[in-house]
Amino acid sequence: MADLSVNLNGLKLKNPVLTASGTFGYGFEYEDFIDISTLGGIIVKGTTRYHREGNPYPRMAETPAGMLNAVGLQNKGVDYFCEKIYPQLKSVDTSVIVNVSGSAIEDYVETAEKIAYLTHIPAIELNISCPNVKQGGMAFGTCSASAEEVIKAVRKVYPKHLMVKLSPNVTDIADIARAVEFAGADSVSLINTLLGMAIDAKTRRPVLSTITGGLSGACVKPVALRMVWQVAKAVHIPVVGLGGIMNATDAIEFFLAGASAVQIGTANFIDPSVTSKVIKGIDEYLDENGFSSVKDIVGALITDK
Repeated sequence: MADLSVNLNGLKLKNPVLTASGTFGYGFEYEDFIDISTLGGIIVKGTTRYHREGNPYPRMAETPAGMLNAVGLQNKGVDYFCEKIYPQLKSVDTSVIVNVSGSAIEDYVETAEKIAYLTHIPAIELNISCPNVKQGGMAFGTCSASAEEVIKAVRKVYPKHLMVKLSPNVTDIADIARAVEFAGADSVSLINTLLGMAIDAKTRRPVLSTITGGLSGACVKPVALRMVWQVAKAVHIPVVGLGGIMNATDAIEFFLAGASAVQIGTANFIDPSVTSKVIKGIDEYLDENGFSSVKDIVGALITDK
C-alpha cells in the first residue's frame, strides 16, 4: 500500500481525501454508509456568527451533469456549534475542519476566534465567496484587496491552520490566490461554486427563489482543474482541489494539476460511500504505476510534447 498521508503546511492528514463543506453535514449523517474516521478530513457545513435560516424554497435544482444550490448557509450559529455539535465531534478520529462564513469582517473574526478555542478542531476553511454587505454586496473573494483584508483580520485572532476557499467567479484567480497567501493563509481550496441559473420554460420563471445559485458537480470539473493548475503555479502554499470530483480518476487529475489534497462534494449526494471508493482508487493507481506516495504525483502533469 502506498503512503497516502499528506502534510498541508502543518495540517497532517492520514490521506488526501476530504469532504466539501455543505455536502457532508457534520459527518454523522454518513455514518451508516462509511467509517468517517477513514477519511483524511471532514469539512463541516458553513458556520456563521449568528443563526441563519437560509434562503426561501426552492433553493436546489438539478442541471445536466450537476446541480444548482442557493441554500444560503443555513446553520444555527457558532455558539450552537461550540456548545452542541463540537462535543459530538471530539471523538471523531480524523481532522475536523470548520467552514467559516460571514457578511462582514467582524463576523469572520468573531466566529474564527471562538472556534480557535476548540482543541479538536485543527483548522478552519474561510469561505470568502460571501457578499460583503458593507461594500455593496460584492463578494470578499472577488477582489484582491478585500480578500487580503478579511484574511489579515482573521489571522490576528486565529493561530491554527487557515485554509481559504477561493471563488471561481473572478477574472484572475491566481492574483486572488497570491493576495491570500500574502495575507497569511496556510493553504487555499478551490473552486467554490460557479454562479449559474435555471429557468422553467413552462412558467417563464426562475427555478430558484434567489434566481441565481451556485453550480457544482461533474460539469464544473474542467474549470476547476484549470484554476487549480493556475493557482498551484502561482503560490507556494498547498492547494486543495475540488469541483466535479466524482471518482478516483478525477481526484488523480487534480493531484497531477498541482493539488496536494482534494475535497469531494456533490458526488456524496449521488453515492454516500464515494469518499471511501476514491481513497481505495487512489491507492490502486499509485501501486499500479509504481508510486510509493501520493506526494509523487502532485504537480506531475507532463506538458512537454
